[in-house]
Amino acid sequence: MKKLLLASAATLISTAAFADGHSPVKMGIVLGFTGPLESLAPTMAAGAEMAIAEVNEAGTLLDGVTVEGVRADSTCIDAAAATAATERLITDEGVAGIMGADCSGVTGAMLSNVALPNGIVMVSPSATSPGLTDAEDNGLFFRTAPSDARQGEIVTAILQEEGIDSIALTYTNNDYGKGLADAIQANFEAAGGTVTINAAHEDGKADYSSEVGALAAAGGDLLVVAGYVDQGGSGIVRAALDTGAFDQFYFPDGMVSQALEDNFGSEIDGSFGANPGTDSPGAQLFQEMATAQDFDGTQPFSAESYDAAALIMLAMEAAGSTDPAAYKETLMDVANAPGEEILPGELAKAIQIIKDGGDVDYVGASAVELIGPGESAGNYRQITFTDGTLEVVGYR
Repeated sequence: MKKLLLASAATLISTAAFADGHSPVKMGIVLGFTGPLESLAPTMAAGAEMAIAEVNEAGTLLDGVTVEGVRADSTCIDAAAATAATERLITDEGVAGIMGADCSGVTGAMLSNVALPNGIVMVSPSATSPGLTDAEDNGLFFRTAPSDARQGEIVTAILQEEGIDSIALTYTNNDYGKGLADAIQANFEAAGGTVTINAAHEDGKADYSSEVGALAAAGGDLLVVAGYVDQGGSGIVRAALDTGAFDQFYFPDGMVSQALEDNFGSEIDGSFGANPGTDSPGAQLFQEMATAQDFDGTQPFSAESYDAAALIMLAMEAAGSTDPAAYKETLMDVANAPGEEILPGELAKAIQIIKDGGDVDYVGASAVELIGPGESAGNYRQITFTDGTLEVVGYR
């Protein structure tokens, strides 16, 4: 760790020289390019890189600093691999900030093992575990997706509106899954619902018949699958469908993606769920910008990734520095009122306002508002499946 601390000190010294415009400042983009959310990582990375390209095209960040995105694989589930990848970003690449990570367990490991001792800002677009709210971070950790404490409230509200009185609940056995499952159970039971079983499942198994057997024995109006769409979550759904144990499901954020539609089609008609999202003007602008760049801006967490990268860069401008110790103090300021509202495509405008001594209120692609210790206040997109197609039916 001493070697890392020395490397970080060198990074902070070198970032001060970037303001002459001769060297790029590097931003790590740490996502699960392999693992149980690999189907989401490409559009998330594309969102962050679109924000970087927008700022570089303006050419005005800190009077000429350019930003270079450097990808690294969190794997989503392997804390040691994610930690090692983050160490390489600091020691080899000299990053001044990290957009990421994605999954809560690896995000917490990266924060405590690398970012905190080396003073590196992290802004996660999708790590939602309530445990991260109180994690020791020295003001370095932020997220643009809401905590699962909020998601537990959303799940309960939707289930009640759908007339669901009892649920079986299964979760991927990690920080994300356990935190979300606990939040769902606490909120649903407080509202008068019944949780017949709250059981973990392991990712990476070929057969989930025993897990589904226990869930079926407990019963419930439907099955809530707090898992990963590219891993055990889909395995649970397949086993439940094949055995006839359940034919209706609720899908929280880790399950909502195009892959769910591709995997099951009309087999899950009548199922529903929600993931972070908004119908704000910024969301529409972002989707149009993404289409122009040949990626799907409606995919989960791609908007939050654009916003995470944008906030890092605007905070740098507001601090007049790429030093994380300086710009961590301005990130909340640029994210919230007072100030002129900033939407996707307006990053150059925001930089100029800050240069002129004004204030900005970054609304971005996901209607960002940061509260408490760098937390997103949270907006959700409600979805259902009809005729084998994922449909958006509302926002909360």
